[in-house]
Amino acid sequence: MPKLIKSIALLLCVVSIASCQKAYYNAMEKVGVHKRDILVDRVEEARDSQAEAKEEFASALERFASVVNFDGGELQTAYDRLNASYETCRDQADTVSHRIDKVEEVAEALFAEWQQELTQYSNANLRNQSANQLRVTQIEYKKMLAAMRKAEKTMPPVLDVLRDQVLFLKHNLNARAVAAIRTELATVQRDVSSLITQMERSISEAEQFISQMQKS
Repeated sequence: MPKLIKSIALLLCVVSIASCQKAYYNAMEKVGVHKRDILVDRVEEARDSQAEAKEEFASALERFASVVNFDGGELQTAYDRLNASYETCRDQADTVSHRIDKVEEVAEALFAEWQQELTQYSNANLRNQSANQLRVTQIEYKKMLAAMRKAEKTMPPVLDVLRDQVLFLKHNLNARAVAAIRTELATVQRDVSSLITQMERSISEAEQFISQMQKS
């Protein structure tokens, strides 16, 4: 019985969210902002959040390198800076994921509407042109979304490594602890470099998609 109640509650939640989304899109259309415009705006936001994440992870790498190359001074301060960088990266990663989800949400609504409206054409030539444009847009969108999701997946492993080092330093604020994590520097550098490469590819795909949407 509890499982049934949970399932019903989840279904009601999904229905409620879908209703809210539909009401939002309808309200925006009344003021001249269509799903296509919202999609472009959300892709821009996702692109910007990825650019910010790229910078934050690069900064975290610099902090990590400064800690492992520590040669005196206040280790607590160095730890605090590294921990702050880790927390900023974690928050930025959450923002990236959220914004990609929002892109996917409006894209699904746009394509469903577009597909349904194809049936309303009386002119076969115009219908075929619109259908072709829909296919092209979906292909470009899927390519962009795949790049975004791939970049998104590179963040958790780096966050895991950074978190482990931060936790280890937290309980071992001494030179021996710094020496122990020094061997991880090459791994962190490699992972962050890979992350930045994927982010840059995703940002490029987003910019191409935005350009295509604005032209068509």
